[in-house]
Amino acid sequence: QVQLVESGGGLVQAGGSLRLSCAASGRTFSSYHMGWFRQAPGKEREFVAAISWSGGITYYADSVKGRFTISRDNAKNTVDLQMNSLKPEDTAVYYCAARGRYYSDYNVDGVGYAYWGQGTQVTVSS
Repeated sequence: QVQLVESGGGLVQAGGSLRLSCAASGRTFSSYHMGWFRQAPGKEREFVAAISWSGGITYYADSVKGRFTISRDNAKNTVDLQMNSLKPEDTAVYYCAARGRYYSDYNVDGVGYAYWGQGTQVTVSS
């Protein structure tokens, strides 16, 4: 079992920044690729970013590329999402998720992510 707890969400004006953090406990953190997903009201969950188990490879949705940066610290069991130049359309609940390293690095549909956090709300005002 892996427990994931997100933090760092909040209310920010358009153009501002937030840094989300996801703390993991339980099994060896480096056994998992990690991903961030988000879900806005009335919309389906969407992929945001992912990072391989070693931190060496990262992936981003086109909508956040160049604005968001995913990183991880395997010594601290954390994965972060730095969000810059935020837009109102970034408003959503953000979830971190863990995917076993025996899988490929990521999946945009959330397939293979066995563990999910409870989510943290990000609201971007115009």
